[in-house]
Amino acid sequence: MASRKRLNGPAAGALVAILATVVLAADQFTKYLALENLPYQREVPVLGDFFQLYLTKNPGAAFSLGTGVTWLFTIALAAVAVVVIVLTVRSVRTRSWAIVLGLLLGGVLGNLTDRLLREPGFLVGHVIDFIHTPWMWLWFPSAIYNVADMFIVTMMISVAVLVVIGIRFDGSRERRTADAPAESTTDAPADR
Repeated sequence: MASRKRLNGPAAGALVAILATVVLAADQFTKYLALENLPYQREVPVLGDFFQLYLTKNPGAAFSLGTGVTWLFTIALAAVAVVVIVLTVRSVRTRSWAIVLGLLLGGVLGNLTDRLLREPGFLVGHVIDFIHTPWMWLWFPSAIYNVADMFIVTMMISVAVLVVIGIRFDGSRERRTADAPAESTTDAPADR
């Protein structure tokens, strides 16, 4: 299989920045639409129990956990954003990692924007959630999320996949042999 050309630093950075901006804009625009058009904390069935809209303001993390320490989530989101930016600038030279980290950064920035700018105030703002899919949550029927959350979860799964299949930030692959412990090589970039 032919490998694709590696990205240079500025190209990787530009791809991450563009994708992050698109996700951030989509997240904030959908939250704006939800705030302007949905009743607060009332179900709006779109496709019965399969897909509903339910506007709420979440002071905590997933499933409203940690509502008393909202500022910690703000710091965690900011730290993730900084790590993604540093990794991009220093190491990312492959499209797959640039795409995954760009989409992840956009999701993180979407919820970080809420934490910084929404009521009740700076660092402790509530995240706007409005998407409800009851069929998806057998043990957590009250789980409600937003566009940023979807990108954060799916891109974290994508990060795990890239790590498991051994694609490094520079596009090289980690090679494993049957008789030796895991060793790494610097094969040609394996960007997909």
